[in-house]
Amino acid sequence: MATAYSSAKFVQPLSLNSTINGRSRDNSLFDPLKTGTSFLGSTRKLRVNSVHSNQGNVRRRLPVVAVSEVVKEKKVKSISNLLITKQEGLELYEDMILGRSFEDMCAQMYYRGKMFGFVHLYNGQEAVSTGFIKLLKKEDSVVSTYRDHVHALSKGVPARAVMSELFGKATGCCRGQGGSMHMFSKEHNLLGGFAFIGEGIPVATGAAFTSKYRREVLKEADCDHVTLAFFGDGTCNNGQFFECLNMAALWKLPIVFVVENNLWAIGMSHLRATSDPQIYKKGPAFGMPGFHVDGMDVLKVREVAKEAIERARRGEGPTLVECETYRFRGHSLADPDELRDPGEHLVLVLFIFCHSRSWIN
Repeated sequence: MATAYSSAKFVQPLSLNSTINGRSRDNSLFDPLKTGTSFLGSTRKLRVNSVHSNQGNVRRRLPVVAVSEVVKEKKVKSISNLLITKQEGLELYEDMILGRSFEDMCAQMYYRGKMFGFVHLYNGQEAVSTGFIKLLKKEDSVVSTYRDHVHALSKGVPARAVMSELFGKATGCCRGQGGSMHMFSKEHNLLGGFAFIGEGIPVATGAAFTSKYRREVLKEADCDHVTLAFFGDGTCNNGQFFECLNMAALWKLPIVFVVENNLWAIGMSHLRATSDPQIYKKGPAFGMPGFHVDGMDVLKVREVAKEAIERARRGEGPTLVECETYRFRGHSLADPDELRDPGEHLVLVLFIFCHSRSWIN
C-alpha cells in the first residue's frame, strides 16, 4: 500500500482498537503533518493578507493561490514507479489535448453567439479526468457534474456527439435536449452531468450498488464494475456527500469519490467555505481511506486512481480521492471572473505561460 500511494497524502480509517497516540510506524509515513508534499488548499499556503494603505485603512484581500508551486515543488523521493509505456503516454497526452482543444473551441463558439445557456469549461483540470477515466473498462460508470464535457470525451463519447449536443442538434449524445450540463450516453456508461451540485453522488452510489447486487445476489461472477463519482470542493459541504459516503462505506460499494478541488466554488474561495480545507480527511470518518494528490500531474493522479479502482474491483469498498487542481477560466463563460484577486490572475497567467513553454521544450 505504501508503494502504490507514495505520491499522495494518505489517511487510513482508524481501527476500533487504535488509540490516538498509538500510531504504528507504517502509518507515520502517511502522516499529513510530516509529509513534504505541499497542499495548496491549506491555511499555511493560502493566507488572507491585509494591505495597509497610506491613509492607514486596512483592506482585506482574497487569498492568492501560488499555482506555480504545483510545478515548482521539490519532488519527494519515492520508490513507486510512475513510468508508463509509450503507447500509454500518447493516449494520456492525446486525451488531455483533445479536452483542452475542445473546451477552447466551445469558448469561441459561445462568444460568437453560437451556443446558448450556461457553459462551464474544464480548462486546467484535464489531468484528473484523463488520469482516472482512462483506467476504466467500458462497463464501468462515470457520473459527472455541470463541468462534464471532458469527462464525456475521456469516457469515449465522440467529440462530434458532444459538440452537437452543445449546439442543440438532434445528432448530439442526448439528441440536443440535454445541453452543456447534461451529457449522457448509455452506450459509454456515462450516467449524466448534473446541473446542481451533489445531485450526481446518489446516482453514482446507486450505480455502485447495482454492481454489487448483480455480483452477490444475482451471482454474476464477472460483474466487477466500478463507478466514479466526480464533484467539486463546494459539494463536499452538502448533505448528499456525507450521506452517500456513509452508505457506500457501510455496504462496501465499488465506488471512488473523486473531489476535483479547484479551490473555488463559483466565486467563493475554498478556505472561506470549509472549516477544514483538507477534504480527503473526511474519508476515514466514514471508514474509508482518503487521499490527496496533485491534480495537475496526470501520472500522480493515474497512480492513485489505479489503486483506488483496483481496490473497488476487489470488493474492498469505496475510496475518497481529493485531486487538487485549478480551473483556468471563470466558473462559466458567462462569469466575468471578477471575484478572484488580481494577483491570483497574474500568477495564473505566468503558470500557463511556463507550462506551455515546458511542453514546447
